[in-house]
Amino acid sequence: MQRRTFLIGSTLFISGSGTPHSHASESGRTASVSFGLMTDLHYADKSPRGSRHYRETLSKLEEASDAIQKEQPNFVIELGDFIDAAASVETEQKYLRTINRRFEPICEKRHYVLGNHCVDTLTKEEFLGEIGQEKSYYSFDEGNFHFVVLDSCFKGDGTPYQRKNFEWTDANLPEHELDWLSEDLKATEKPTVVFAHQRLDVGNNHGVKNAPDARKILESNGKITAVFQGHSHQNDLKWISGIPYCTCVAMVEGSGASQNGYSVANLFPDGSLELRGFRKQANVVVRDQQAIKNR
Repeated sequence: MQRRTFLIGSTLFISGSGTPHSHASESGRTASVSFGLMTDLHYADKSPRGSRHYRETLSKLEEASDAIQKEQPNFVIELGDFIDAAASVETEQKYLRTINRRFEPICEKRHYVLGNHCVDTLTKEEFLGEIGQEKSYYSFDEGNFHFVVLDSCFKGDGTPYQRKNFEWTDANLPEHELDWLSEDLKATEKPTVVFAHQRLDVGNNHGVKNAPDARKILESNGKITAVFQGHSHQNDLKWISGIPYCTCVAMVEGSGASQNGYSVANLFPDGSLELRGFRKQANVVVRDQQAIKNR
């Protein structure tokens, strides 16, 4: 599998094509926490549109499932747009049940970030009820690390996205969620990883409108290891005020196995991180407080 690399820090780790081992890193170190990661699956039983091949997500997810399961991760997370939009609630629920049946076996512990397409036809309650997740934004601990799941599927006036009541470019973190985030981060001393769908590092249509407010909270915390996000369907990496914002490739883009993209992240006791990308997903190494990019 061809892989590309982003590097943060002073040491470059380039993944090969061999089968990875459980909780083992490319550098040979043993990770304390490992998780599988993918985004923008956009599953739907419909014909391709442009570069998006909706039905092929099933076979791409099967490959990702096999590779991630071999790692025996602590958990797996998808970063939003798990499904694509449908014309009816019944059809959308069918899409969701179909893709989730294939996602569930990867790992016992699973986390879902809400994307705009997840609630284009459904309500948040309908989506979360189907996948068995209580909240759309929350935090959890795994080993010596803290993890935060954000939900930016809110209009500027704080109204939740649902049933085509929004423009996808109007993504916001409401004040009550920002207040929660601030208090949540104050309550932990553990290094923290943040998961989001809409991007927190840009000011264009793919970004959260009030992303600067969120970044201010993250920067003042001083314990953020990395932010992982999706939405714009491309590999990207920005380093803002000491925090790396890693945007992951979309699984739905392109036809054929070579166009797939997913990853496995390893977190180490010293707070460093290695993201090993498969297929189109770039690698990321977070080690020192400096940023070097190498594609």
